[in-house]
Amino acid sequence: MTQQPVIIEDTYTGDVAPGGPAQRRRIPGASIVKLAVGQMNNNAYLVTDDATGKSVFIDAANEPERLVQFLRDNAPGLELIVTTHQHWDHWQGLEQVAAATGVPTAAHPLDTDPLPVKPDRLLNEGDVIEIGELNLEVIHLAGHTPGSVALVLTEQGTGRHHIFTGDSLFPGGVGKTADDAAFRSLLGDVETKIFGRFDDETVFYPGHGKDSTLGAERPHLGEWRERGW
Repeated sequence: MTQQPVIIEDTYTGDVAPGGPAQRRRIPGASIVKLAVGQMNNNAYLVTDDATGKSVFIDAANEPERLVQFLRDNAPGLELIVTTHQHWDHWQGLEQVAAATGVPTAAHPLDTDPLPVKPDRLLNEGDVIEIGELNLEVIHLAGHTPGSVALVLTEQGTGRHHIFTGDSLFPGGVGKTADDAAFRSLLGDVETKIFGRFDDETVFYPGHGKDSTLGAERPHLGEWRERGW
C-alpha cells in the first residue's frame, strides 16, 4: 500500500504527534524536520544541508513504511541514519528503513548489540559527522543506556547550537535511569558536556515530546540532582 505523503508545516513549534504533520525549522545553512511516530510518540529528525541537499536521519523509531515514504519524498541526498541509543522504541523502523534506502547506519559501540542491523559506522565521543557542509559533533552521554549519544549542530554564521539528545535530556530532567549510579553518571555527563559547554540560547531536541533550551532548564539542575531523577 502506498503511504500518503507526510505533510510538513513550516510554522515550527516543536509540538508534533504521531499521524500528524511534521514540522520544519529553517536555520542558517540547514533545515530540521521533526516527525513523531508510533505508540510511544517517538521523535525522528531529518537534518538537511541547504548547500548540497545532503541529509542525516536521526532515529528510525517506528512506522517504517511511513518513514520510507517520508525519506523518499524529502531526503534524496540521505547519507546516514543515526540511532541515538539501544532502546527498542528508537529502532523499530531501522531495519526496513535502512534496507529500503540503502543508506549506512551509525550508533555508539556500547549500544550496538540490540540493534537489528549492525552499524556501518561506530560513533565515539568527539567524532564529527560531515553531511555536506554541515558538521555534527558526537557527545557520549552514559546513563540512560551505556552508549547513548547526542549530536550537536552549529548554525553557520551565528554559532548557535542545536543538540539532538535522544532520551538523555528532556524538558524537566534527564532521561530515565536504572539506578542511582546510572543517574549520577547521566546527570554528570549532561552537566559537564552539555550545560558546561553550551550557552542558554542552545536548543535541544529530545527523543520524545517538545523541545527546550538550555536557558530554560539550567536553573533546575540542582532540583534534578536533589530529587534523584
